[in-house]
Amino acid sequence: MNLPHQVIVKAPGLLPMLYKVSELASDLEIPERTLRDWLDTGAPHHRDEKSHLWVNGQMFAKWVQENRKQKRPASLADHQAYCLRCKKVVELIEPQVIHIKGKLINIQGSCPDCSCTINRGGRDGKAG
Repeated sequence: MNLPHQVIVKAPGLLPMLYKVSELASDLEIPERTLRDWLDTGAPHHRDEKSHLWVNGQMFAKWVQENRKQKRPASLADHQAYCLRCKKVVELIEPQVIHIKGKLINIQGSCPDCSCTINRGGRDGKAG
């Protein structure tokens, strides 16, 4: 799930108390309709005997942490690149290193899944 940055930042600061939907939406600075959509898709909440919706702040913060988009690893191996068509890290087929200027290099290869050409820039530690 793609959660807004402000929700990811503000959710850990929620108190261990029950919030009304309007209060929680106000604290997170998001539209109430968006919050209600999240509750329909699995965010933790409960209804009381009068059918009012209540959201526990800490349980909601935990749900946000579990459902936020995960970060990609910071660095790739020399034989890996990110395929823009497949939207994932792949092992390059027949990678070729092309020296551009000074320490700058271009690693060119093919994606094993979609066969498109992938270019990856970098620096050569050996050049010098």
